[in-house]
Amino acid sequence: MKPYLQYLVILLDDTSVAYCHANNPLTEPKLIPLDTLRKAILFGMKQNLMIQFVYPNYELPVEYHKVIESIDHIKIGREVLVYDSVPQMAYTNNLVLRLTINEFITKQNDIASLLQQAKRINICLTDTENFQEEQMEEYKNALATLNAVLLNLYKQVKSPQLNILTDRMQLTEMHNCGAGISNITIAPNGKFYLCPAFYYDEQMGISNRMNHKTKDASRSVGDLDNGIDIPNKQLLQLDHAPLCRICDAYHCKRCIWLNQKMTWDNNTPSRQQCVLAHLERNAARDLQLALKEVGYLIKNEIKEITYLDPFDIKEEY
Repeated sequence: MKPYLQYLVILLDDTSVAYCHANNPLTEPKLIPLDTLRKAILFGMKQNLMIQFVYPNYELPVEYHKVIESIDHIKIGREVLVYDSVPQMAYTNNLVLRLTINEFITKQNDIASLLQQAKRINICLTDTENFQEEQMEEYKNALATLNAVLLNLYKQVKSPQLNILTDRMQLTEMHNCGAGISNITIAPNGKFYLCPAFYYDEQMGISNRMNHKTKDASRSVGDLDNGIDIPNKQLLQLDHAPLCRICDAYHCKRCIWLNQKMTWDNNTPSRQQCVLAHLERNAARDLQLALKEVGYLIKNEIKEITYLDPFDIKEEY
């Protein structure tokens, strides 16, 4: 993970689409003021950041489009389509499916069909904290189903991407979410947050467990007038994460919001996150071996391991 900012996420409204693990519980539209939007864009330009605008489900006023189009950007909720279910059709370059674990398992064949339409599908599990180890076999079987479809498509010289399976085959180091490290979020109130989820928590009054400068529900880490100020920023870094720095589930999002929610430590994932990531990592190894058998030149071979949680590592490292 690069130790410097690369992306600026701008929430255009309180009801902007949720696109990662955390749901957006806010239901009252609150559009970012135009002056705040201009200041946010200027901040991104000065820091040479790629801007990602996160859209609500309603059409923005014309004057907002003019400001947004003044800079290169990505539109989450427009160019990057986000669904809280599995659509029947989605011919697009980039698709995000926010699903519960059971939805992922039961809709595996529908997801398989989408692999023939979308160039890239990102699966985001919205109830990781509820994962039970009794679900492991079903989850593994669903991954195997998707592996078989991917293998067949690769044989046809097609190369769709599915984040939980194909990303790990390409990676040689951790490539996590990077909230607070490689990306930062600006909310409609003009304040910085590690990611949108922390803003949602603040707005819902959920008590603070990270920003030790305050005792209330405040989750902001600066504002557009005074800049970014992340307390104990080093504790977000990979080299300060004893479990993650010895792990090779490089595709794992290592979600710091989930970490804080489940372990009360930004840099320490829960067992649920680790087990799910390693089930995916091992399935990626299976796909890699299958591709090798049909003649693909394989780099970055994923080695066999005997654990599903780095906490259980004994002799592998």
